[in-house]
Amino acid sequence: MKLALFNDYVLGIIRDSEIVSIQKLFWERESSPQSRMEDLIARWDHYQPQIDVYLNDAPGVPLSSVRLRAPLPRPSKILCAVANYKEGIEGNVSELDFFHKSPSAVIGDGETLVLPRANVTIVHHELELGVVIGKTCKDVSENDALQMVFGYTIVQDGSARGLLTNGQMSFFTQKSWDTFAPIGPMIVTADEISDPHELQVRLWANGELRQDYNTSDMAHRIPRLIATASTFNTLYPGDIIATGCNRQGLGPMQDGDVIVQEITGLGKLTTLVSDPLKRKWPYGIDAEFADFVRKPRSQRGSMGPPRIVPAGSRTQV
Repeated sequence: MKLALFNDYVLGIIRDSEIVSIQKLFWERESSPQSRMEDLIARWDHYQPQIDVYLNDAPGVPLSSVRLRAPLPRPSKILCAVANYKEGIEGNVSELDFFHKSPSAVIGDGETLVLPRANVTIVHHELELGVVIGKTCKDVSENDALQMVFGYTIVQDGSARGLLTNGQMSFFTQKSWDTFAPIGPMIVTADEISDPHELQVRLWANGELRQDYNTSDMAHRIPRLIATASTFNTLYPGDIIATGCNRQGLGPMQDGDVIVQEITGLGKLTTLVSDPLKRKWPYGIDAEFADFVRKPRSQRGSMGPPRIVPAGSRTQV
């Protein structure tokens, strides 16, 4: 099934080209949109038979007539895998690591990602497959890990490059700005995705295709991601693990851009971009950054990736 929140965060099921509200089936008292979705995910085995019966005769409204919201507007955590794609390079497998992305960074379909007023050197898009956790779990084995998956969604990992904390790169200061985590437009249950490691991931900026890769290139696959993450964090229903991306198609997001993101079977997520400082970076794929991440790690040096600055801006030090 395809689950979504729409309009005033009404809980719904997408059925072909329409959406059906299921909120009145279960929730008579007030609760937050996140808690409604978490309850549905956590008790899916209980609710699904009732939903199946209800959908037989329930009226729907055209999907085009509603506003889709982030299906998980405030997850308890978003864990993002670091450099988790081989990028077509033999032996290019990093040690598995994660960082936390702030839940307050989440926005939904058609909403605006706002670039920070900080002295960034470039802001990249990083389109990723998101794994939605379905059960509370800790210290899960790789063999059992996929049983913890409720479904999948699209995650954009906005990345503001060039920001340093105490002279070091900080994932938090790069990744956790408000609006830097567009998610959606729906959650697709795991039974509808035959193989999450065979999905095509595509991103267009103003109609230009940039990211275009397959999840088969994932270095550490989803069972290992879940097993490893659950060793240091208890995972809860509605938590998200972003699986990383192939970085060969990254490019800048800048004022006025329309970013369209698509993953096989998961729909399309549209993000608008606004920059109060109206900065401009070279348009298109960031070839310099792509070349950098293709180098063997021993040749990358200690200075980190190249720092492209917008026209008229000073270089970050």
